[in-house]
Amino acid sequence: MKPVPIDALYAAFTPAVGDAPPDMRRELGHFDVFTVGGAAHRPPAHFNRQAFYKISLSHGCGRLEFGGQAQEVGPHFLFMATPSLLYRWTPTEAAHTGCFCIFTDEFLLPAKGGVLVEELPLFRPGAHPVIEVTAAECQAIEAIFEKMTQEMASTYAYKYDLLRTYLVELIHLVQKLQPAPAPARAPAAARLAAQFAELLERQFPRAAPASPLRLRTAKAYADALAVHVVHLNRVLKEATGHTTTALISNRLAHEAKLLLKQTTQNVSEIADYLGFTDAAHFCTFFKRQTGLTPGDFRQ
Repeated sequence: MKPVPIDALYAAFTPAVGDAPPDMRRELGHFDVFTVGGAAHRPPAHFNRQAFYKISLSHGCGRLEFGGQAQEVGPHFLFMATPSLLYRWTPTEAAHTGCFCIFTDEFLLPAKGGVLVEELPLFRPGAHPVIEVTAAECQAIEAIFEKMTQEMASTYAYKYDLLRTYLVELIHLVQKLQPAPAPARAPAAARLAAQFAELLERQFPRAAPASPLRLRTAKAYADALAVHVVHLNRVLKEATGHTTTALISNRLAHEAKLLLKQTTQNVSEIADYLGFTDAAHFCTFFKRQTGLTPGDFRQ
């Protein structure tokens, strides 16, 4: 699937108030708020992943597929998407309504009075992206979306500072609705496994095609985590049943699948993007991981 730019991605939806202003370039961050719904709304049937974060409130029942999982949801639920999450939403009711906002991590940089998105529990690797909500909780969430909608229509000189405040308010409200984590402190081995998983996930998506994949080997991850590679391998084997190398390979194969499904890059470009020495090496790796050649998988 050919990548779709932000300004064209949601052509089938209705922005809450007009379009994003021309000064919302990537270096300044991007934010917009939308409404969806009605019997005419039909989301795409294919899996989707985009280069921004998304918080959506939906009314209606359906099926969400994400990260190798599937969940029946409704009648009211929140869904949080990250740039690395591949998902698909299939409604089972004709009338599906709701609202959502999209934003890039630049929009919430601490220098602008915001936060680092990757440090928020809501968007950390492994966080569950779906929260069922009550009608009363919907009212509180919709009140924030309404403030966003009204501010998007204003001519206030500092409107985007205020929108950033509303977004942080929404994030904290959603985080409060998440189940409370267990109070017990995780043992050292569990913390190391979690740190490895987060570090692995942070390698993707790549910042730019020309930037090298920073970590590719078990030793590189062990060095980054300041542990011996044998210790890291033993911890991950006990925690996941897989070796460090296997986990890295699985994540590389997963990213390769996303690129084959969602971009028009050829096999050589994908091989280079993922740090393989040549296309033949990548094809051998991919077939060993999936049982298919990249071309067969793409078809």
